[in-house]
Amino acid sequence: MSQAASVPTNNSPLADLPPISSILFEAKARKGLTFDQIAKEIGKDEVWLAAAFYGQAKFEEEDLKKVAQVLDIATETAIAGFGSHWWPNRGLGPMPPTDPVIYRLYEGVLVYGHAIKAVIHEKFGDGIMSMIDCKIDVTKKPDPKGDRVVLTFDGKFLSYAKW
Repeated sequence: MSQAASVPTNNSPLADLPPISSILFEAKARKGLTFDQIAKEIGKDEVWLAAAFYGQAKFEEEDLKKVAQVLDIATETAIAGFGSHWWPNRGLGPMPPTDPVIYRLYEGVLVYGHAIKAVIHEKFGDGIMSMIDCKIDVTKKPDPKGDRVVLTFDGKFLSYAKW
């Protein structure tokens, strides 16, 4: 069962974002929509859309028009807030992260980072997984011991250049 989350506008991730972010979150909560529902309406992925709401991805003007329509906000307001003049900040925030969910993701990399890196190198060679050319999927997997969170990072492999 999917549930629309409401995000308080005084939440620290929103503190450094443009005012349009609060408008988007408030409209999303007012309409009771999930990121997945909005994303399907505009033809995007739910994780990408959530990143755009948080100012970590760049809306194209056409996307903003569609989001404004879905959320019943003025198109001019959306474009004025996240238009061509605005660029995303893709940073994580304070280190270590203080939000429990983000901290657990960070902890996963701390605990398994070297092992994941070694397996990537064994399978692909000397390089990295791109986060620029990456798709992320979050799914819920029922389990008798408690539902499981399944995160899939589908990133392009980039070899290190040799010169």
